[in-house]
Amino acid sequence: MEWFFTLPFFLLEVPNIKLKKPSWLKQPSPMVVYSVVLFSYFLVIGGIIYDVIVEPPSVGSTTDENGHSRPVAFMPYRVNGQYIMEGLASSFLFSIGGLGFVILDHVHSPLAPKLNKLLLTAVGFICILVSFFTTWVFMRMKLPGYLQS
Repeated sequence: MEWFFTLPFFLLEVPNIKLKKPSWLKQPSPMVVYSVVLFSYFLVIGGIIYDVIVEPPSVGSTTDENGHSRPVAFMPYRVNGQYIMEGLASSFLFSIGGLGFVILDHVHSPLAPKLNKLLLTAVGFICILVSFFTTWVFMRMKLPGYLQS
């Protein structure tokens, strides 16, 4: 089997070229890389691929008991369907929860003053809790009666 994979290298010769990196090309800072990854996470979790393929409306509408049309942000009783704003709102909450964990990670910095550590801990826990409970409320709006005792 090894002979099969080395055969092309007996027939072909790797060219001896010297490539130089352009002087304008610099390594991005860690915060730029983190921002790009977080933004792509936001879009993918928000369902941008689903939105491009299915093309749902940004918000829906429902008729109340008086016959008036009201806007609805969540597509009720449809776990596998969503409005654009529903996906973006949920994605925002997931991102805020993830940022809460990143903030909690910065608490362990040895150079941070004690007050900053306390504030970072509070902000991190608040982000996580707000994200969790708001996502829980969104799920209750999406599927009324779900998680009821």
